[in-house]
Amino acid sequence: MKKLFTRSLAATMAATLAFGGIVAPASAQPRTDQGEARKQMRAGKLISLRTIENRVRPMYPDHKYLGPSYDSTAMAYRLKFMKDGKVTYVDVDARTGRILRRWS
Repeated sequence: MKKLFTRSLAATMAATLAFGGIVAPASAQPRTDQGEARKQMRAGKLISLRTIENRVRPMYPDHKYLGPSYDSTAMAYRLKFMKDGKVTYVDVDARTGRILRRWS
């Protein structure tokens, strides 16, 4: 029995080390901007990303939409577009939907 326990413990330790050590519980993991955006949207503090995309994307019909990012500190979405190899960024206030800044 002792031999079986020792093998089992050794296998568990080897697997733990192979996968980068012990994983912290989800509650201990750092907050992400995307998770924060979902939380704020559920609380009614932000406009949904889909709504903002539906407002802004038509302004750039000849551009390829590359996708969004969210900054929880600024409470703003950054939408990225590309045309002829040039990237254009559009920052949008996530609370109001107002365009804050556009630049290339």
